[in-house]
Amino acid sequence: MSAFQRRKGAGFEREVANYLTDNLGFVVRRQLGQARDGGDDIRIHRYRIECKRRQSIAVMSWLEQCKAACSLATDVPIVVARADGEEAIAILRLEDLVPMIRESLP
Repeated sequence: MSAFQRRKGAGFEREVANYLTDNLGFVVRRQLGQARDGGDDIRIHRYRIECKRRQSIAVMSWLEQCKAACSLATDVPIVVARADGEEAIAILRLEDLVPMIRESLP
C-alpha cells in the first residue's frame, strides 16, 4: 500500500470519526494502530466500524437503486449482499447509522 493510499484511508477515518462526533454528541476517535494490528477503525459501544474509501465500488450503484425505491422520507435504504461462500453483509448510509447507534447507547 502506497503512502498516498494510507493518507487517503486515514483521512477518511478522521472524516467519519468527526461526523459521528458532531452527530452523536460525544467524541469519537479512530483506533490508532489498527492498520498495523488489524481490526476495526472506529469503536462505539458494541459497534465496530471499518472505513473503506475507494475510487469506485459496485455497492454504491446498488445503494442508489435502493434509495430510488424509497418512497417516504423515513425509509432507510439498506443493501444486503453476499459473495459466493461468504457471509451476508448489510450496507447503509452513515446518516442512517447514527440514529441506530444513538438508540442503542445506555
